[in-house]
Amino acid sequence: MADRTGIFAGEDPFVLARAWMAEAERSEPNDPNAIALATVDADGMPNARMVLLKEIEAGAFVFYTNYGSRKAMEIEAARRAAFVMHWKTLRRQVRARGLVSRVEGPQADDYYASRSLQSRLGAWASRQSQPLESRTALLAEVAKVTARHGTNPPRPPFWGGFRLVPLEIEFWADGPFRLHDRFRWSRQDPGSAWDVVRLNP
Repeated sequence: MADRTGIFAGEDPFVLARAWMAEAERSEPNDPNAIALATVDADGMPNARMVLLKEIEAGAFVFYTNYGSRKAMEIEAARRAAFVMHWKTLRRQVRARGLVSRVEGPQADDYYASRSLQSRLGAWASRQSQPLESRTALLAEVAKVTARHGTNPPRPPFWGGFRLVPLEIEFWADGPFRLHDRFRWSRQDPGSAWDVVRLNP
């Protein structure tokens, strides 16, 4: 589109998303890779929570979690999800929704190994989204898994990643008098070409 210039320029939405993320990393005080991830349960009731986006691949967005968590179970059932990234300092956001599949094997192993030891042990100790008697009980479980796995714990079989392959991505930038700039990239399936349109604010 003729007026898709400046911060919106480019023919690849993933390259554009990485460029915006790189800018946010220089300006956001905390977690520039935070996304609000939305899923739905079996009754169609929505859920949203903040998670950390760990990679923008050539054609997808990747994050990690406990496969026993509510979000993971809802993703596994629906195989679809959506998220929004919002950067206050840049006054921009990126929205995406699409198809989701697991990220396991060496890619998940490598990311797990890159985390701090405390985070790796915490992944073993936490029964994410399940009721917890007390923080003391959680710390006791951390002590147990530390004794069991030592300083080089393997990736838990119940912990790994998800890859969201978008069918729609929207780039939004704040404009004066709420006359924002919005461009929506959409396609019918992951193999189709993108259609890009400017949206009203």
